[in-house]
Formats: sequence, C-alpha cells, structure tokens
Amino acid sequence: MFNNLVLLLPVLLPLMVGLVVFWLHNPRARRIAVSAAVLGTFVSAVGISFLPEPSLRIWDLGGSISIYLRLDGMSRFFLCLVSGVWMLAAFFAYEYMQHEGKEERFFGFFTMTLGILMGIGLAGNLLTLYMFYEMMTLITVPLVIHNGSREAVAAGFKYLGYSTFGAGLALIGFFFLNRYCVSTEFSAGGTLDLSLVSGHENLLFTIWLLMMIGFGCKAGMLPLQAWLPTAHPVAPAPASAVLSGIITKAGVLAMIRVTFYLFGAGFLQGSWAQTVLLCLSLATVFAGSMLAYKEKVLKKRLAYSTVSQVSYVLFGLFLLNGVGFTGALLQMVFHALVKNLLFMAAGAVIYKTGKTDVRELAGIGKQMPVVIWCFAFGALSLIGIPPTAGFVSKWYLAQGGISEYGALGIAGVAILLISALLTAGYLLPIVTRGFFPGRDFDYANLEKKEPSCYMTVPLVILAVLAVLLGIFPGPLTEFIGGVSAALF
Repeated sequence: MFNNLVLLLPVLLPLMVGLVVFWLHNPRARRIAVSAAVLGTFVSAVGISFLPEPSLRIWDLGGSISIYLRLDGMSRFFLCLVSGVWMLAAFFAYEYMQHEGKEERFFGFFTMTLGILMGIGLAGNLLTLYMFYEMMTLITVPLVIHNGSREAVAAGFKYLGYSTFGAGLALIGFFFLNRYCVSTEFSAGGTLDLSLVSGHENLLFTIWLLMMIGFGCKAGMLPLQAWLPTAHPVAPAPASAVLSGIITKAGVLAMIRVTFYLFGAGFLQGSWAQTVLLCLSLATVFAGSMLAYKEKVLKKRLAYSTVSQVSYVLFGLFLLNGVGFTGALLQMVFHALVKNLLFMAAGAVIYKTGKTDVRELAGIGKQMPVVIWCFAFGALSLIGIPPTAGFVSKWYLAQGGISEYGALGIAGVAILLISALLTAGYLLPIVTRGFFPGRDFDYANLEKKEPSCYMTVPLVILAVLAVLLGIFPGPLTEFIGGVSAALF
C-alpha cells in the first residue's frame, strides 16, 4: 500500500509548497521553500522510478470515470526529465526574477506547475491525463502574463484560447475512445476493441487526427502553433525556458499516450491519417526554421526554433516504428536540455545588458564569456553537430525515416537536413559575432557582465549534459529502447 501512496508525493509536494510560497515575502525563506520542493520532487521522482510499477486509484465512479495514477516506463522517463530540468530552471530564476518583481506570485505558480506536470506523467488513464493537462494550461497562464503589460496579457489570452480549443478537440476523442476501447487505461500496444472497430476504421483515423492536432497545440504543431512565438518572448526567461523545453513535452506525452497506449501503432500504420500527420510535422519543422531564420528578436527567434525542433519529435512518433520512436524520445530529452539552456542564456543576456535584438549582440561573448560559451554548445547540439547530443537523436530519426516509410520518409530526412542548416544560420552568427565582433568594435568601453553562480551554474550543467549525452548516449538509449520494445 505504501508503494502505491508514494505516487502522490511528487504531485502533492510542489503543489502544497507552491501554495505556501505565495505568502513568503522573505527572499531567503522563499528560496529555501522552493529549493526544498523542486529537490524533493526530483528525489521522489527518481526514487519511485525504482518501484515495480505501482498504481493508485484515487477516485472511482465506475467504468472509465476514475482518477488513476500508475507508474510505467514512460512515466519514469517523463518524471525524471521534467523534475531534473525544472530544478535547474528554479535556481536560475532566483537571481533573474529580482529584476522582474512579484517573485512570490511567480514562484508560487512555477512550483505548482511542477506538481501538475508530475500528475501528467503519472496519469494512468485518459481522463486523469486530460484533467491534469487542463490544470497545466490554467496554472501556466500567470507565468505568461507575469509582467502585466498589454502585450503580455494579450499573449496570455492567446495561449489560453489556443490551448482550450486544442484540449476541446482532444476531449471529443475521449468520448469516441470510451466507446471503441476495451478501457481508456493506458496499456502498451493499445486497448482498441477490434471487433467494435471493424467497419469504422476511417472514423477512428479521423478521431486520432483530431486528437493529435488538439494535443499538438501544446507541442507547437501546425495549425495551432501561433501561441508559442507570441507567449514566449513576453514571459520571464525562466518561464520561457520551461514553456519551451518542458510544457511542450507535456503535449508530446499526451500524443504518445493516445497513439501508442490507446490506439496502438499496429492499427494506425499505413493509414491516411498517418500520412497527413507526417506532412503536418514536416511542414512545421520547415516553417519554424524559416521563421526563426528571419526573426531578429532573440527570444522570439528561439520560440520559432521550438516550433521547428519539437516537430522533429513528432515526425519520429508519426513514423510509428521503433527506430523513429527511439529518436523521438532522445530528441525530447536533448531538446528539453538545450532549449532551457538557450532561453536561460538569452535571459542572462537580457538581465545583465537589457539587449533583446540579435543585432545588438556584437561582442557579447567578450562581456559574458561563460554564458555565450554555454549558448554555443547548446546551439551546436540543436543543429546536430557531433559529438553533441542532438546528433544522436537526429541520427535515429533519419534511420527511422529511411528504413520504413518510403519516399515520404526520405523527403522527411531531407527536410530535417535543411532545417539543420537553417538552425546553423540563425544560431551560429550570434556566437561568432559575440566572440568576433570585428575591427570596428569599441573594445575600450567593454565591461564584464557575467551573472552570479545562481545563473551560470545551471547553464554550465546543461551545456555539459548536451555534450556528455552525445559522447555517452548508451545508458539513455538502452532505457528508451526498453520503453520502445514494449510498444513495437
């Protein structure tokens, strides 16, 4: 019984501490509370990962109407990834939020969001997932509108509108799955009752397509991606980092659960809906890269980059084969690390210099060498240059596309390569001009502006991981292979 109840710990701990943080006006007490919450959540997430798949039915009204938590391989993957990266973002935020103000409110919602994400990771059925998913939308809106400007409020309402519409599409699917599935509890390989499905295949393909578009809103997939480049630039940098690096992955997790744990890859392979979704993901990859290449505002450029890079994950998932799935989960990890790194580095630049336009960043590497070196390693990983981590995930994605999906798979690999070149085009000039501003640069008035260890240490850790996981990807790839093997 204790093994089952312990599933509540990573959910309730940050939720309860987050409520307390709203009333902690002393900065030191607030930091201690938030640190205890995020560190405790990380430790509990890692700890329960060693348990033999416990489950806990919290509320049951019969049939599919139940709130149900369960630990499986996918849960372990998501919990450890989210809690680990969230901890680094929290420490970065301690110094950064001093110039944003309203720290009690920010850290209250920030800490509570972690608990909601733990609930999404532990959700054992579609209703529980949907409940936490909607809670995540509502509780992250204050992070977007934090500074209270007209632009921020408009972005927050746009984020809320898009997310609500996307969740509505997913909710429609719940009613159909409740009819055609043996159960809406997540089970590797799917739970469709094929005797009921017979003759209604196209209806189910349509429902899957709508649910992927709905949950794909959080992941930034066309056609519901427009909130992302609007919301990220106006939010404080730590919020932008987790919105881009982590919240988008909650949408991906929902798509994984519906696709592989309810419908089942075997039922969906070769369908017209698979072709449509592959095309949508590749269109998002290309469009996001092109828009990022043209964008001059640093955080908005990174937001468009997220639109593109998360759809690398979706491309791998929609291939519906084991190699593509492995590449997708590797890309989830590496993008979470790198995009948090890049947004936090951008935040450090804004915090210390006030510069938000990439055209203003000549010589920034001379002023903030640690920050820009970390940014450089993140950029190399996002491009996919070996031996960084991004190369490993993109290699698996390419192998998955070439191996089983014919001309469209090969076209997909070509688009991924073009996107990688565009990524180099919009990230590397920031680094090169930062360290080599040219002869006309005024070196006489150069002033060092490196932030404190609260901001630099998380950046260094993320940069080191971006390289080490590329050099030694074996343990992570082996773990993901175990998750994949249960599905294919």
